[in-house]
Amino acid sequence: MKLFNPAQPAQNLLPYDGTVNYYGVVIEQTDRLYESLLTNISWKNDEAVIFGKYMQTKRKVAWYGDKAFEYRYSGILKIAHLWTEELLTLKQKVESVSGESFNSCLLNLYHDGSEGMAWHSDGEKDLKKDGAIASLTFGAERKFSFKHKTSKERVDITLENGSLLIMKGTTQSHWMHRLPPTKAQHGPRINLTFRTIENH
Repeated sequence: MKLFNPAQPAQNLLPYDGTVNYYGVVIEQTDRLYESLLTNISWKNDEAVIFGKYMQTKRKVAWYGDKAFEYRYSGILKIAHLWTEELLTLKQKVESVSGESFNSCLLNLYHDGSEGMAWHSDGEKDLKKDGAIASLTFGAERKFSFKHKTSKERVDITLENGSLLIMKGTTQSHWMHRLPPTKAQHGPRINLTFRTIENH
């Protein structure tokens, strides 16, 4: 049984100040992989400290890596679990397509279209400066948006089931991104974001 599709050539979706490459669907057997990730990943509700107030989201997250990396965002410290065999296989596929290397992965579980992610940039000090971030989608297709921090120009794309998107270069310095919530009927979505932690 085939697990991976050959990647299509990827053009830069951004007009300037960064690089975002969308490779389309690169993963086969998405239903099996989705169910396995849903069952075997150590999910927990995400946490954040916003304006000094502790909050917990409906969205669930998990953090995996080469070793027990510490990673802090939204005022919360996370400790990485060690890779599962399945995550390692997916990481190797992403690396072969992108030519990049990664040592960790933040996973997100969105239960339906009402759950999303607000405008933000991934600029935490633990991350490699201008390093690539690779996003794999399993489950429901969702709109994904970019907005330039100065010009406010917008770029939107629909992330398909089994698809790969790579953000790299100065993208995080000049652009924000979000997963907008929607009232349209959407099933659950699992998103894997492979990253490189340097300050460890």
